[in-house]
Amino acid sequence: MDRVISRRALGALCSLAALSRFRGAASSRPAAAASRPPNIVLINLDDLESRSIAEMPNVRTLLIEEGTSFDAFIVPQPGCSPSRASLLRGQYIHNHGVLRSSGDFGGFQRFHDLGREESTVATWLQTAGYRTALVGKYFNHYPGDRDPTYVPPGWDEWRSPTDGLGNANGRGFRNYTLNENGRRVAYGKQQSDYSTDVFARQAEAFVAQAAADEAPFFLYVAPRAPHGPAQPAKRHKDFFADAALSSSPAFDEADTSDKPAWVRAMPPLSAEQIAAVDALRRKRLESLLAVDDLVVRLVERLEHAGELERTYLFFTSDNGFQLGEHRLTSGKGAPYEESIRVPLVVRGPGVPRGATESRLVGMADLAPTIADLAGIAPPAFVDGRSILPLLGEESRSAPWRTALISENFRNSDASGSGAARTRRAEARDDDGDDSATIPSWKALRRAQDVYIEYETGEREFYDLAADPHQLDNTAGTLDGATIVRLSAHLAELAQTAADACRAAEDAAFDDPATIPPMPTIAGPAVDETPRFGKEVALRGSALDAYGAPVPEDRLVWKARLRTDGGD
Repeated sequence: MDRVISRRALGALCSLAALSRFRGAASSRPAAAASRPPNIVLINLDDLESRSIAEMPNVRTLLIEEGTSFDAFIVPQPGCSPSRASLLRGQYIHNHGVLRSSGDFGGFQRFHDLGREESTVATWLQTAGYRTALVGKYFNHYPGDRDPTYVPPGWDEWRSPTDGLGNANGRGFRNYTLNENGRRVAYGKQQSDYSTDVFARQAEAFVAQAAADEAPFFLYVAPRAPHGPAQPAKRHKDFFADAALSSSPAFDEADTSDKPAWVRAMPPLSAEQIAAVDALRRKRLESLLAVDDLVVRLVERLEHAGELERTYLFFTSDNGFQLGEHRLTSGKGAPYEESIRVPLVVRGPGVPRGATESRLVGMADLAPTIADLAGIAPPAFVDGRSILPLLGEESRSAPWRTALISENFRNSDASGSGAARTRRAEARDDDGDDSATIPSWKALRRAQDVYIEYETGEREFYDLAADPHQLDNTAGTLDGATIVRLSAHLAELAQTAADACRAAEDAAFDDPATIPPMPTIAGPAVDETPRFGKEVALRGSALDAYGAPVPEDRLVWKARLRTDGGD
């Protein structure tokens, strides 16, 4: 839906007071030379599912039409804090250890206590001479047990909420407090206090100051939108009140008999639930309009400062969101496309304009990509890879991965092997959605399909080319050899790191070297007495990614006894 963009003068948007606050806290490092590395701006939204980006005209005009969109960008976990940890560290969640957004195994406290802040994309770039800034959300439950004025390593400029953001207390857009470079600043209910607009002003001020100092900069902007309570700015209230909302074929899925038990347990949506989902979706879209304004303000500020032509802009989200699909009224903990596939748009020098890239890219790729742009090598622990080969002139011929892994753990003791031991009292995350009903799972996402294993032993498989809305779970029709190979590939990705992880991602599924060996046959486990030339069925055993046995009836091979001369 197009709309008229109302722009105020840039001088009013970026006050002298804001500029002076940034100037007073500026880094003491000397400015880089004229041939300095490119600037990097990363805009990371909260719970943005892929289809809503169509209602953001400035994003469409200034980023999508001017850059490259990735339509298979997969998050390592459909949750706020795990995904943000992957963004900052370039790791899958089983390697950085932030498994949830709350509880003993999640949120800011987990990231901090594990020492992960000591090496992030911010520390790498700061060491390389970049001016760095974070404006917006850091992690759920920041600052944890630290002082409210705590600023993590690697950031020259820091503007992050210390309350009401990422927590289920109804705040985050108004009535919140920011830690501004070690000073707590309260914001109230005035129109000027609306958090997305505050972040826009602060981001503009940082760009203006860094440009004046001729310093290369890395700016990470993280608005709350469209995360609940999805409060729009006053100027956008009811903008979508009368808009017609299209529905996915997966909305209120009619037949869930092929789905795992947690989906089958959900009844069809009631009229009241459908109305509530529609109302939430309208509010989410309205909250995104201020982000759309933020984008045009940032682009104009970069252009005004003479920095646009040497700046790379990334636009993405930490995870997606279910809005009635597969009967989930709200949430993002499912292994379905609405939760795990999110937008990624890149604009910058040399990036193809108006292009679409369909190869698999993940959140763990952003940190090494940003490092690559800055001309620095990421640490050895990084799992992801730079996506710059996909943005160059030879991108179509660039070799690339064959699979990614996405994982979801409930708040549980994840130590040891086998299924996660769920602690029911802490199973519910702090987002107030229905993800607490979803068992832990691991998903092998390939270019055209996705294979899912749950801690319950249940499985799903979807051919995304034929069934993009994941209506027909065909796991039950796969032959035993295919199940073993998919499960082995998933198990390998679930336990590897760094170089070994990338090698597992690159494995060719049909390469004989990647096929697991025939499971050990205990005794003459055949359907009948073997005879030369006669086909018999062999039964074996195998373990899935959770260390649980694959059902015996799924592991059957057909074989013929042969002599050296043939059958």
